[in-house]
Amino acid sequence: MARVFKITPKRVKRTNGTVLTPEMSITVTTVQHTSDLFYNGAKEIKEAYMRLYDFDYQKACCCKNDFEVKQLD
Repeated sequence: MARVFKITPKRVKRTNGTVLTPEMSITVTTVQHTSDLFYNGAKEIKEAYMRLYDFDYQKACCCKNDFEVKQLD
């Protein structure tokens, strides 16, 4: 059973030539039943940011504390 989360950055973050802003929110559906989106290296989050905003999550050195996570289901 999958879960749906809305992820919103908490603040503007500028790192390694990338910019993450609070307007760049995404909705992610996990493949596995989990309450922690960052359990598998944030795979779903990385893919969603690259697809929607062409933002490289890994290059920006993002971590769990940079985001506000809200469960939708």
